[in-house]
Amino acid sequence: MGLLDKLRGELVDIVEWIDDSRHTLVWRFPRYRNQIKNGAVLIVRPGQVAIFVHQGKLADVFEPGTYELTTGNLPILSTLAGWKHGFDSPFKAEVYFVSTKQITDMKWGTPNPVVLRDPDFGPVRIRAFGSYALKAVDPRALLTELVGTDGSFEGDEVAELMRSMINTAFADLIASAKVAVLDLAGNYGEFSERLRGEVESRVDDEYGLSLPQLFIVNISLPENVEKALDTRSSMGIIGDMQRYQQFQLGQAMTEAAGNPAGGGAGEGLGLGMGFAMASQMMPSGAPPTVTAPPPMPTWHIAQGGKSIGPMGVEQLRAMVADGSLRSDTFVWCEGMTGWVAAGEVPALAGLFRPSAPPPPPPPA
Repeated sequence: MGLLDKLRGELVDIVEWIDDSRHTLVWRFPRYRNQIKNGAVLIVRPGQVAIFVHQGKLADVFEPGTYELTTGNLPILSTLAGWKHGFDSPFKAEVYFVSTKQITDMKWGTPNPVVLRDPDFGPVRIRAFGSYALKAVDPRALLTELVGTDGSFEGDEVAELMRSMINTAFADLIASAKVAVLDLAGNYGEFSERLRGEVESRVDDEYGLSLPQLFIVNISLPENVEKALDTRSSMGIIGDMQRYQQFQLGQAMTEAAGNPAGGGAGEGLGLGMGFAMASQMMPSGAPPTVTAPPPMPTWHIAQGGKSIGPMGVEQLRAMVADGSLRSDTFVWCEGMTGWVAAGEVPALAGLFRPSAPPPPPPPA
């Protein structure tokens, strides 16, 4: 540094910090050889505190305001420097500005799962993440414990320490809370406040920092536990599982009966499904109740003004094949209110549709 820079540094008589950042906690005012002019003006803006350091010892602290630096308002520095009758310009001291405003966009999260003993699911691994605000409340402790001689100290430099403390406190909180997994979401507010208080009690006394805000944004569960919760919710919505299974069985049988390509096989498949589901619905150890399948419907056809029958589906299929039964032939079976054209009966309509040709055979 040349002579011109030296003179310019000694002639500057305003000590201030215009903070353009959002994450700087501490900033040291740059001076040539730490020399400050006698009668210089110190400007401390709102959200700042200025601390004078003389030969490694903390001296005077200034709250927001404008000050003329004289012996009268530097009593501690005057004592440390041995000024009995005032001082001549310049004098040597380091000036640190500490930001006391909140840094609001700090993030935290659990790098490893935390084990929670749930009464319903047993040991469950959970993860959590959220945000917090950081603020300096004791500039002296902050300078002594964390900053040291750094010319600039950012909030990110203490973020790793804060995340470690929050994660440790969160694990202790979850272990002592004994809250079921299903009730975690309803306790985010209470957990956030308890977690904030626990962490703040640790950093306030030792590092001069405060956590005005701390939020738990989400507590997530492993994928298999989330699927189990979804299944449990679905069962709760269904209600009576036995009646629901019976409803599904009825739908499956109706679809099988109306399948054009299924014919009698579709009906047999539906009955088999019914027997299988009924056996699963029986209580453990109880003997299964065997119910005889309902009789196959028998059909009558109208030919020449006469009723011919009863006949089974296979007989009708043979008549369709030889042309003696057409889709406009009227048929009737028990349960029908009257005679209906065979092509309009869902159970018989498939008899009149041409069969799909088989696919090409596999290569030899």
